Amino acid sequence: MTKSSQDSLSKLPQVETLLQSEELHPWFSRLSRPLVARLAAWTIGEVRASMQGGVAFPGEEAILQALVHRCRETARCRIHHLINATGVVLHTNLGRAPISKAAWRGAEAVNTGFSNLEFDLQSGKRGQRKGIIPDLLSVLVGAEDALMVNNNAAAVFLLLSALATDREVIVSRGEQVQIGGGFRIPEILAQTGARMVEVGTTNITRIEDYTAALSPDTAMVLTVHASNFRIRGFTERPGIRELAASLPDGVLLVADQGSGTTTERIPGEHSVSHYLSSGADLVSFSGDKVLGGPQAGFIVGRQELIQTLSRHPLNRVFRPGKTIYSLMEEALVARLNRAAEPPVEAVLGLPLEQLRVRGETVLAELPPEAARLVDSTVTTGGGSAPDEHFPSLSIELLSQEKPEKLLAALRRMEPPIVGKILDGRVQLNLATLLPDEVQPVADSLKRLLGGEV
Repeated sequence: MTKSSQDSLSKLPQVETLLQSEELHPWFSRLSRPLVARLAAWTIGEVRASMQGGVAFPGEEAILQALVHRCRETARCRIHHLINATGVVLHTNLGRAPISKAAWRGAEAVNTGFSNLEFDLQSGKRGQRKGIIPDLLSVLVGAEDALMVNNNAAAVFLLLSALATDREVIVSRGEQVQIGGGFRIPEILAQTGARMVEVGTTNITRIEDYTAALSPDTAMVLTVHASNFRIRGFTERPGIRELAASLPDGVLLVADQGSGTTTERIPGEHSVSHYLSSGADLVSFSGDKVLGGPQAGFIVGRQELIQTLSRHPLNRVFRPGKTIYSLMEEALVARLNRAAEPPVEAVLGLPLEQLRVRGETVLAELPPEAARLVDSTVTTGGGSAPDEHFPSLSIELLSQEKPEKLLAALRRMEPPIVGKILDGRVQLNLATLLPDEVQPVADSLKRLLGGEV
């Protein structure tokens, strides 16, 4: 390295020198000072490498601005509030069901102090981690007992591990599904040590297919909710009641209901209580989809089976913490008291005229001909009713800018707005906006369409 090159490298600022800049101080509260220091070291290192490759020293101010940009992009990776304008109510990528503010306030004391999570107040000794979740769920869905775990995938894994390891599980070919994130039913069965027995075809599975596959080694028949697709046309599936009546004693009927539909009336969805009353021994489902609670999975059904699952070592691996328990108790109490409308019903029940008022409120603050109201649809999402679409209204942006660029600009807003492209235009669905998000959307669109972004 030449002397001149060494002299140039000596101009590089020290990390601590950069951290003294006032432009970086706001990022300390969002990222922490140590993380900003690491980002500073990486930025300086990249500049050093480029200078060693022959690039001129960019100047300390340019390095500082590169660091500020890096801080901004890192902060955007934090989990934070955004606005769902996609028209999908239970959007898995956007956190599924919003937790009610009442539930959040009700659970505050439990989470900011100590609690009786595993303490029996009567005996003064260690207690079981379940609260009144089993009681609340049993009343809601008509089950003998219930167990809560981290999510529905954990629920399925636990019940297969506890009840079917080294034994056969009969599954229809048309129900060997894959849901988001690569969760495949055949692979999950293999991981638990159960042996899958495939019956029927993609579109037709009859009761005779199940009964012909029964053997002394059969532990259960597993039916799986088709959460994100539908097979239409020439199809046939036996009902749960018919299937339950055809199975001998000792062979369990387990239903992965998936969506968490309980009291809601969603076309194409059977409720958890329907599966139980029709003869299913156990039913698993999600707590953060249609039910509207925090992320959790449930197994409900026969008490002796639930107790077996509770004693299995994997139950400790999959059990939630105090935050989930306290929030779920609040959500279930509100549901049973009918004090809170389920998220899906709250959105699907919005009158079009109310959505029109929302849209006109936004359009009133935008330049003429910048956007318009258009007919659209809203879907439930969250692995429920994939074929069903309900009437809605959307704001369609009429900008000549490329729609992908507009969507990216909306995601850079604070809070970010997530919309979709339909027929070559950006649309923001009004049904999935929360009431207090209408004005922020108007403010962001005014800045965007005014050329400030």
